[in-house]
Amino acid sequence: MEEAVRLEIDAHVATLTLNRPENRNSMTPDVLAGLAEGVARVRADRDIRCVIVTGTGKSFCAGADFKSSGGPTEEAEAGAAAPHERSFEMYSPFLSILEIEVPTIAAMQGHAIGGGLGLGVVCDLRVAAEESRYGANFVRLGLHPGMATTWLLPRLMGVPRGVEFLLTGRIVSGREAAEAGLVNYAVPQADVLGKARELAGEIATAAPLAVRWTKQTIYRGLEWRPADAARHEAHVQSRTLETHDAREGIAALLAKRKPEFEGR
Repeated sequence: MEEAVRLEIDAHVATLTLNRPENRNSMTPDVLAGLAEGVARVRADRDIRCVIVTGTGKSFCAGADFKSSGGPTEEAEAGAAAPHERSFEMYSPFLSILEIEVPTIAAMQGHAIGGGLGLGVVCDLRVAAEESRYGANFVRLGLHPGMATTWLLPRLMGVPRGVEFLLTGRIVSGREAAEAGLVNYAVPQADVLGKARELAGEIATAAPLAVRWTKQTIYRGLEWRPADAARHEAHVQSRTLETHDAREGIAALLAKRKPEFEGR
């Protein structure tokens, strides 16, 4: 079987590609482990000046894998980590993107939903496919949001749009995501990776130390702490996983029907 996450390096630009299209590049254990390993290799290579994160197939990343026994609804074994710790551990490989010192670009060539959208928004820049679908649909599943989306989206989109996006769980097209400020560019699907490479190439021709330090200064000035927010979200998300509404929302998702929430 091919690697769950491929790493390619060319002209000082690294590309991490989620490579489980048959499962919509969802957060399966092999994808999570592969991304963590890829990030570690990228961080250790001082010749890399920019990193692109992309996927294969029709989805950039579908978020949590509810079909898998390793998904977030799995019952904890005796002596296992607490539910909120397991939630945070699931997101940790995606959050590790924040530890990359050079600029990161999400080339979201396909749909990005829930935690999959979170993977895009922890990158510095985002390129979306015009007709693909993007959203933080957690509340539509009876869940509290995760992957620092409650912290990041209001800052990226502005408070009114970010709040609306989170409270409705709305799914929008790439074109609408660009208009709302969620992504930098929305282009035809076939052009997404090319546009990301164009941006990466432009960054890679700039002075590498100046770029690294500029990124640090930008986020220091913004007091950028999404990982802290993700840890708090994990506490609340683990509580919502205990509710009837979460069981109903996930069951409805798998059955491809409309959920009937009861507030319990």
